[in-house]
Amino acid sequence: MLSDSQVVATIPVRDANRAKAFYHDTLGLTQMEERPGAVSYKSGGFTLFIYESDQAGTNKGTAATWITSDVDGAVKELKDRGVAFERYDSLPGLAMKGDIHVGGDGAVKIAWFKDPDGNILSIMNA
Repeated sequence: MLSDSQVVATIPVRDANRAKAFYHDTLGLTQMEERPGAVSYKSGGFTLFIYESDQAGTNKGTAATWITSDVDGAVKELKDRGVAFERYDSLPGLAMKGDIHVGGDGAVKIAWFKDPDGNILSIMNA
């Protein structure tokens, strides 16, 4: 039933205008639609929906992950745009190489960062 339906990442934010500056200007996502307190973005063939909520930033897990063939390049570009990356030193099988968590002799690369509301986002290799 749902396996044939599109899925959308949905992220709560405290201030949609502040989030727009981050998701559009910093991350470079293309805005699709805007409603009062909510904005949707196109990213690859998928949609990211942000909406205003008092629950923004309360999730302790990763809210959205972008899959890319160039994690190193994406991290460098985002760092140049002012994004700070997270360190999770207790993840089994992963070691830090700069701002990237690396595992499996480099076969796995993941970098985590947060939006202005503290929502955890990541970049991972394909």
